[in-house]
Order: sequence, then structure tokens, then C-alpha cells
Amino acid sequence: MRSIARTEAGRIAPGVGFAALLAALCVAAVSAAAVGAYTVNVLHLTDTARTILTDVRFPRVVLGLLVGSALGVSGAALQGLFRNPLADPGLIGVSSGASLGAVAFVAIAGGSALALTAFGMPLAALAGGLGVTLAVWRIARVDARVETATLLLAGIALNSIAGAIIGIVTARSDDQQLRTLTFWLMGSLSAATWQLVASAVLPIALGIAALMPMARNLNALALGERDAFHLGLDVERCKNRVVAASALAVGGAVCAVGGIAFVGLIVPHIARMLLGPDHRLVLPASAILGAILLVVADAVARVAIAPAELPVGVVTALVGGPFFLWLLFRSRREVVRA
Repeated sequence: MRSIARTEAGRIAPGVGFAALLAALCVAAVSAAAVGAYTVNVLHLTDTARTILTDVRFPRVVLGLLVGSALGVSGAALQGLFRNPLADPGLIGVSSGASLGAVAFVAIAGGSALALTAFGMPLAALAGGLGVTLAVWRIARVDARVETATLLLAGIALNSIAGAIIGIVTARSDDQQLRTLTFWLMGSLSAATWQLVASAVLPIALGIAALMPMARNLNALALGERDAFHLGLDVERCKNRVVAASALAVGGAVCAVGGIAFVGLIVPHIARMLLGPDHRLVLPASAILGAILLVVADAVARVAIAPAELPVGVVTALVGGPFFLWLLFRSRREVVRA
């Protein structure tokens, strides 16, 4: 007898799947708050443990949940928009633009504490991310219509230009600036504070809130732009909204913690493997899975070489690279069998 926890395609039923994801999210958040260079016994909290939880661990976990959700849901939306499983938020220029803004801010501010304030560097990064995304969008827009292929190519070109400028600025940085830039460019939640959470929560929340209602439109786009148009979808408006909302969410995420690889790329694949291709399920599942992945990766980054700490982007790359190779080999085997 077929299990009621499975759909006809062998995937997990939505109710069971989301219950399991939410339970995993709670376990990941509590575990991440407890582990680190100083292990917190949640059953017996001392004054020191309470201070660590309130001022260090909780802001870090909350920021990880926000950033992971933003990267996950934006990656799923952009893969649906481009109808390309290799698409990720970096393709529209927001990640490289945010990195460029942050690098420029550190170079201008010098080695002063200004470069590490809760609002200076994040705001510069957000401005850079949105600015480069707008430039990519303008290049791809022809006669009030955005060409998807041109959008991708423009994104690749401007990513390269931004990367070159970042390299030049980094090469001219002093030791203190270089350390700040290296950790930020590789992605890290180590600077998490409640002020930093406050600076990131608005753009991330607005971006995610704008993307979630786009699920039905993305389902229509899966049929192709022409068929989606005949079904009554305003294709150009849909493109505008998805790119703008993704840029806002990812810009808020990158401006807070720097560039974090693979979360927006692999999380939507896992969501589709578990729940199928329906974006009404994929978008919220990607948000939850992204939050789980980043919080767990950050916990690993804290304990892997304690008392020192790895950038969380290193951990996500170490996990995401092999996983993505597995997906490629799996897809190739399916093609051979067909």
C-alpha cells in the first residue's frame, strides 16, 4: 500500500513536508544558539550564558534565518523566471554590486571603526547591489521589453567588471582593510548584532513578501513566455517584480553578511526534490530550507576550528559544491536511462 505521506510522484506530501521542515528549523535554531567556543547549557543558564545568548547568539541565529530565507526564496524565484536550474541571485548582479559597494566603503573609510558600524557598510553594500542590478536591467530592456537572455549576459558582464574593480581595491588595501574585506567577501555572520539585524530585516522582509505571491505566475512561466501570455499573464510586469524583489531581498542579505555561495543555487533543487515543481510549495520551502542550511553552516563555521572561526561562505561552498556535482551526475544518469 502506498504511504499517505507520499504523493503519486514519490515526493513527500506537502503537509508532512512542511511540518518536518519547521521542526528541523526549530532544532537547527536552538542547536546553533547553544554551540560555539562557549557551549551553553540550555537547561541550566548562568548569567554569562544569558548574556552570550542575548547579545551574541540570538542576533546571529536570527540574522542567519533572515539571510538564508532571502537567498533560498530568491534563488527559487529566479530559477523559475529564467527557467534555468543553474540560475542564482548572483546572475542579476546584486551580489557583486553589494560587494563592490562594501569594498568602496571600506576603502573610503579606511581602517577606522566607521567601516564596521551597523549601518555604514551595509547601506553602502545595499546601494551597490541595487545600483548594479538596475544597470543590468536597463541594458536588457529594449522597447519596453526585457530580454531574458540579454539579462543573463549583462549580469555576467557587469559581475566581471565589478569583480575586477574589487580586485583592484583589495590589492591597494592595508592589512586591516584586507582582513575586513576578506571575511566580508567570503561571507560571515560573526559581526551580527541586533542593530545589524534591524538594518537587514526591512529589505529582506519586503523582498520575500513581494516574491511569495508570484508563485502562480512562475508556474505559468514554466510553460514558456508565449503560453504564459496567452493564459493572461503580464509577462513583463512579472519579470520586473521578480527581479526587483529578488534584488531587494538579496541586497539586504548580502549587505548584512557578505557574499555566501550556493545557498540560492542548491536550496531550490532540494525543495523541488522533496515537494515537486509547484512554486506555491517551492517558494516557502526554499525559504525554510535556506534558513536551515545557513544556520547549520554558521554553527559548523563556529566550531570547526574553535576558538577561531571560518567564514560561513567557506562552509556553504564545501557543502554546495559536492552536492551540485551529485545533481549533475544524477541528471546525466537520468538522461542516459531515457
